[in-house]
Amino acid sequence: MAKAEANKAVQQQDVTPSAGPFSAFERMVAWRYLRSRRKETVISVIAGFSFVGIMLGVATLIIVMAVMNGFRTELISRILGINGHMIVQPVDKPLTDYAQLAQKFAGVSGITMALPLVEGQTLASGRQGAGSGALVRGIRTEDLEKLKEVSTNIRSGDLTGFATGDGVLVGSRLAASLGISAGERITLVSPEGDVTPMGMTPRVKSYRVSGVFEIGMSEYDASIIYMPLAEAQAYFNADGIVQSIELFLQDPDKVDELRPKIEEAAGRQVFLTDWRQRNQTFFSALQVERNVMFMILTLIVLVAALNIISGLIMLVKDKGRDIAILRTMGASSGAVMRIFFMTGAAIGIVGTIAGVILGVVVCLNIESIRQFFSWVSGTVLFDPQLYFLSQLPAEMSFSETLSVVIMALVLSFLATIFPAWRASRLDPVQALRYE
Repeated sequence: MAKAEANKAVQQQDVTPSAGPFSAFERMVAWRYLRSRRKETVISVIAGFSFVGIMLGVATLIIVMAVMNGFRTELISRILGINGHMIVQPVDKPLTDYAQLAQKFAGVSGITMALPLVEGQTLASGRQGAGSGALVRGIRTEDLEKLKEVSTNIRSGDLTGFATGDGVLVGSRLAASLGISAGERITLVSPEGDVTPMGMTPRVKSYRVSGVFEIGMSEYDASIIYMPLAEAQAYFNADGIVQSIELFLQDPDKVDELRPKIEEAAGRQVFLTDWRQRNQTFFSALQVERNVMFMILTLIVLVAALNIISGLIMLVKDKGRDIAILRTMGASSGAVMRIFFMTGAAIGIVGTIAGVILGVVVCLNIESIRQFFSWVSGTVLFDPQLYFLSQLPAEMSFSETLSVVIMALVLSFLATIFPAWRASRLDPVQALRYE
């Protein structure tokens, strides 16, 4: 009996002095509890589900946020790539001096291009006979060459016919739907034609397709036709005038700063609208959807964290005798709490790291993965006609990824507090009484 008490005293002396906060002893015990044993299969399965849940939750959050960021960036770049950041429209009189005004606007610091424009809705038809609505945009040849989203994305044909005023440029999807290609002719029907004693008659005219362009945004590729400015003025009964002047800025976010300078350069009363006003509903809807998706997908990580709680509570019950022995050997209640805290936190940390790695790998190969699953299923998983873009974009944000990691770690750490506290409050006498 005395020998046993002596051994106990020695063990207590060996444990107590070295068992500081998060010491090697505590880490060793926590690691032993993480390892799977035959009689602890249920606990190991729950820990495994917790790990997989946190990994998939973190990866899903990163992937979804990256895809939605990619959507927003791509849509903004495509929309602003062919549409002006600010639009100048007349108030008191038509824009007959558009050439001089465009030159003045182009001289304002911060403006890269001023583009006089004539627009009109038409009905386009080709060889197949079926008609399709189209938006005709009349611009000057030199302005079209500066519009890189169009001039550098000519899929067939060239700009020669457009430059001579003898041809038009047609979007790729519109050309495909009409069954026409570069060199063939497209027929345009405008409701605002000639005035006759019988009333307004539609204007019908055929043009040669000089080239077919593809911006990559299906809505534009399926509806826009570019026409030389002089021809568009004649076609829409707008001789010598334009409807508006589109301004392209070096920084689209500085529209408010440049507004007074543009009004001063105009020298007359004009009406100014910017890209934020014209697309406010669209981008607001994107932001709302993004926030809602973040909150919904956070529930995946929360469910995984709840699995950590249930797994640790079962582990505490199973290890009641071990906890009692540790306490009698001199381990403090704080040491026991830290042991179970590290056991649960390890699942959260490793799961979060694995989730980040999985999310980054998927984001870097998102388009290849989409094509693979499209090939396997035999269906189009990302239809450009529905989603406006021809490929699936993904743009990771460091701040968002960091916030996802912090959120997952915080939930994992919080999930371990209650089971660890219960383990530290376990009475050694009660635990060993029925052993």
